Amino acid sequence: MKIFQWMYDKALLWAKHRHAERYLFGLSFTESVIFPIPPDVMLAPMALAHPEKAWRYAFLTTLASVLGGVLGYLLGWLLYEPVVLPFIAYMGYQDTFAVVERWFSQYGVWVVFIAGFSPIPYKLFTVGAGLMQMAFLPFVIASAIGRASRFFLVAGLMYWGGAKMQQKLREIVDVLGWGTVGLGAVLYFIYG
Repeated sequence: MKIFQWMYDKALLWAKHRHAERYLFGLSFTESVIFPIPPDVMLAPMALAHPEKAWRYAFLTTLASVLGGVLGYLLGWLLYEPVVLPFIAYMGYQDTFAVVERWFSQYGVWVVFIAGFSPIPYKLFTVGAGLMQMAFLPFVIASAIGRASRFFLVAGLMYWGGAKMQQKLREIVDVLGWGTVGLGAVLYFIYG
């Protein structure tokens, strides 16, 4: 099933749209709060389509993601029971969120940095940080470093890899996508 390749091809089309930067910003912001598709899906093809703007795109993605993370933090801190808890139940994230809470207790601010860089759903950690009333400034710093590391790495790979990287990424995007899904399932069963 070539679902991820289809999404990649769509993202390449969006990357060439005149409002692509706005779409990227919106996607990055909402992914940090509720949206399930990571911004890398749009960042990579945009950096490939316009390598001279790769660093700008990485910065915009980071900024929007951290701002979305702040909103997630505030939701967890101020509106957990009336808004977040029903949403977590609706999405079926109860068990995953319980793991996130346990990781916060064990690892503190480091878990935000790791979640910011990894394919683990960052939104769970932004809301979890607010719920656990993590110190705000360390949360923002860890989010900024983790997210920037990830997005500048993606932009850099596309910038230096060029058209060859684009073709190679298109060939392996389904393997990467399903591998990430598989890794998430394995982590869930190990730590869940």
